[in-house]
Amino acid sequence: MKVDGGVGWELDKVADQARDLEELGYSGIMTAETSHDPFFPLLLSAQATSHVELMTSIAVAFARTPMILANIGHDLNVASKGRFILGLGSQIRAHITKRFSMPWSHPADRMREFILAMRAIWANWHEGESLEFVGKYYTHSLMTPFFTPTDTEYGAPRVFLAAVGPRMTEVAGEVADGVIIHAFSTEKYIRETTLPALERGFAKAGKRREDFEISYPVFVVTGKNEEELEQAKGATRQQIAFYGSTPAYKPVLDSLDAGELQGDLNAMSKQGRWVEMGQLITDDLLDAFAVVGEPKEIAGQILSRYGDVIDRTSAAYANLSRPDRQEIIGQLTAG
Repeated sequence: MKVDGGVGWELDKVADQARDLEELGYSGIMTAETSHDPFFPLLLSAQATSHVELMTSIAVAFARTPMILANIGHDLNVASKGRFILGLGSQIRAHITKRFSMPWSHPADRMREFILAMRAIWANWHEGESLEFVGKYYTHSLMTPFFTPTDTEYGAPRVFLAAVGPRMTEVAGEVADGVIIHAFSTEKYIRETTLPALERGFAKAGKRREDFEISYPVFVVTGKNEEELEQAKGATRQQIAFYGSTPAYKPVLDSLDAGELQGDLNAMSKQGRWVEMGQLITDDLLDAFAVVGEPKEIAGQILSRYGDVIDRTSAAYANLSRPDRQEIIGQLTAG
């Protein structure tokens, strides 16, 4: 199993962080698009490392166009000598329309076309195919030699797609090279909803499971002592409650017969009652969403629950000592 770790957004510190993650034994380095650009840190990480993979987890697709991300993806793949993975996500309507001032409609269908449009652009650059992509949402039919990259020795980057619902998950199986399962998932939901949706996507594209990667950032609750463990439990309960307040994620709670909780969490979130929201996450729900235990138990639990399902994972071990982190990473990558 591959294990990914994240770097921050302070660009003067990223190179050292990336080197440290590679030395610790991580398989990949990730960035997220929150309050800062997700691509700049990966460029610096590419220059500071030699073999770890570099992935956005995630970059917001609908805030950009297929041509813009085709360019960025190409350049980062060249800079990293073929180690870049373009991890994409849709975000939700309010952010796309109100924060980014971009169009929103039929996210799964639009995402499918977005990725296919990027692939058509890359096929033009790397394989010399004519650029004639005409879709419902995107059209790309102009490319001249002046705008065509010539540094094509590493080919196009791989594309991963973040997904929660079955429709977007099916799209990932069909047109992406991997899926990033949302942390707000459970073993039950992954086995009963995610995997069948991926298989439907594979069938549409004539793809094989072994040519596809499944990434799942497991919630990990651990600590060096009881006090740290309880603090980690509280923080994770609040994180689960925050995600659970999102209406689109209700099916995950439904799979645990806890769907009625979503309405309560949503109402409390609008009132800013974040701490109280976490108190609604019972021990049973915490155990369903998270791996909980002493540092020495974490790798074994992840492998026993997800070892036959996922190909890569990520989790925050910042509260653990360096030897404990290396032990967990080593057990997972060997498992």
